This record gives sequence, structure tokens and C-alpha cells, in this order.
Amino acid sequence: MKLLQNLHNYDLVTFDWCLRRRHLQQLTRMSRWVSRTADGHLYIIAALALLLSQTYDIFTLVLAAFVVERGCYFVLKSQFRRNRPPQAIPGFQSVVQPSDQFSFPSGHTSAAFLAATLAYYLLPGVGWMLYPWACAVGMSRVLLGVHFPTDTVAGAVLGYSIATLSFTLLAVS
Repeated sequence: MKLLQNLHNYDLVTFDWCLRRRHLQQLTRMSRWVSRTADGHLYIIAALALLLSQTYDIFTLVLAAFVVERGCYFVLKSQFRRNRPPQAIPGFQSVVQPSDQFSFPSGHTSAAFLAATLAYYLLPGVGWMLYPWACAVGMSRVLLGVHFPTDTVAGAVLGYSIATLSFTLLAVS
């Protein structure tokens, strides 16, 4: 229990540090935009592009990875049931309204790291460029006040791990 308390204290200190920068309107606007890029629309467009290009084996790999990631994400959310910052910190209000009640892990961050890692495995020359975007998605969720930092770290680990496992098990030649 002491480990969990230490992690929670770390989260509060880091969260507070991030939010002291939130007064910068431009940073908030940019955080909203970056967060929206991980809402799911781009994933659907990418899936359609894979279908239209008739790369069915890659489409199947990506679809399977996203199904597993979403399943794990929902199970973890329902099991941990960690309160979001507005419920955990008296008087705090987030910039945006989250789509669900619980905070751990960050689904936006998990999906972003899943996409970045799959892109890296499939197109190593350019796929690595998605990692800064995935990190920005995680940071945006903290700056918008809907996640604690460890929520986004857990999301990153979840997305990366499932992408790596999916690619290892279902590798496309």
C-alpha cells in the first residue's frame, strides 16, 4: 500500500506542475488539438486506407491489435476504477469533459502508442516519427486535466506492449 501511496503522491506533484503551465492559452488550445487527433477518426481513416490498398494481412494485424488493446483497456478501467483528477482533487475542474468515468489507464495514450508502435514495425523508416505524437497525446491528456501522469504512462505501456505482442504473434511477411 505504501507503494501505491507514493505513486499517488508523485502523481499529485507532477500533475500540479503540469497544471501550473495550463494558464497559457496557446498550450491549452494545442493540447485540445493533439488530444482530438487520438479520438479515433484517424485510426478509422488508416484502416480504410489499408482496406483500399488491399493489404488485408496488415489490416488484419492492425484490427486484431486494436481489438485486444480496447478489450484490455476496458477491463483495466473497470477493475482499477481510479477517479479522474476532478473527482480526486477537491475544487479542480478539467478543461474538457472525458468520455468515461475512470482515469486508469489513458485510452487515448494507449491507442496512440499502439498505432505508433505498429507503424514502427510496419514502416521502420517513418514509423518512429509517430512516437513524439504519441507522447504529446499523453501529455495533452494531463494538461487538459483528465488524467494523472501515471495513467498516461500505463496507457503507453499497454499500447506498446500489445502492439509488440501482436506483431510478434501475427507477424506479416
